[in-house]
Amino acid sequence: MPRTKRLQSPFLLFSVPYRELVPLTATAEFIERERGLRGSALIWRLGTGELADNLTIARRRPAGVVLILILPPASSLTPETDLLHLIGRCRPTAIVPHHEDIDPGDMKSLVRRPPTDLPVEFTEYLAWRGLRVDRGTCDIIRRTVRLARHLTTIASLSRTIYLSRRALGRRFVSRGLPVPSHWLQFCRILHAVLRLQNSSQSLHSVACGLGYPDGFALSNQMNRLIGVRPSTARRCLGWEWLIECWLQKEKATGALTHDLRSGSVGRSPRAFQAHREPTRRARKLAARRSASK
Repeated sequence: MPRTKRLQSPFLLFSVPYRELVPLTATAEFIERERGLRGSALIWRLGTGELADNLTIARRRPAGVVLILILPPASSLTPETDLLHLIGRCRPTAIVPHHEDIDPGDMKSLVRRPPTDLPVEFTEYLAWRGLRVDRGTCDIIRRTVRLARHLTTIASLSRTIYLSRRALGRRFVSRGLPVPSHWLQFCRILHAVLRLQNSSQSLHSVACGLGYPDGFALSNQMNRLIGVRPSTARRCLGWEWLIECWLQKEKATGALTHDLRSGSVGRSPRAFQAHREPTRRARKLAARRSASK
C-alpha cells in the first residue's frame, strides 16, 4: 500500500527552553491563552492549511507572542499571491525563506535578535495592541525610546525634547497614557534586557552602563514596573512580551485607559502614523532579508 503523506500543521509553537518546535493543534485554546507564553514564538509555515483561517489565527495570537513567517516554495507562488498584504495584516517579527527542516537554533536567534529600529518597532507594537495617539505624541514616545539609553530622569528628558515636565505630563495623561516617567523607566529596562539577552555581560555591568548604581537597583526597578526579574528576562527571549507585561501593569493601576486588543488595524486618523501604511513594514522586512543574504 502506498504510504499516506501526513499533513503538516501550519503552525509551530517555540517556547522556553527553545529546544523543540511543537506543532500547534488546539488553535482555539491557544488564541485564548493568557499565561505561560513569555518569550514564545508562533512559526507559520505559509502554503499549508487554509490561508484565511490561518491568517485569523496569526492576527489573533496572544499578545506578546512573536510571529515568524516561513515562506512557501517559490514554485507554489502565483501572481495572485499578495505576500505584502499578508505580511502587513499579521505583523511578523521575521520572514525566512522556505526550507523543509526548521532548525531550532536559527529560530532562537530570530527570537533573540533586537530590532534594527527599536523606536519604530515599539510604536508599531502599541498600534497593533490598539493604542491611539496623535503624531506628535508618537514622535515623543519614539524619542523617549531612543534617548533612554543615555538619560535617567524625566527632567533630563524634558530638557532634551524642549518640553516642560508639566506640559509633558499633561500631554500623556490627557491621552489616557501612563505618566512620562514610567515611559522613560520602562524604556531603560527594555534596553537593559536587550543587552542581557544578546551579550555575556553581567547584570551589574549592564545596569551601570545604563546609569543604574548597580544590578540590584535595576532588578528592583524591573520587578516594580513590570513584575519580572532579570533572570527571567534573560531566559525568556524577545522584547514584545516585556512591553505586554508593562502595559498590563499600567492597565491594572488605571494609568492606561486604552482598550488593549490583538490584531487591530489602525484606521483612525489618530492612530500611530507608522501603522497607517502596513506595506511599509513589509517592504522594510523584505529589504532587510535581502541585505542579510
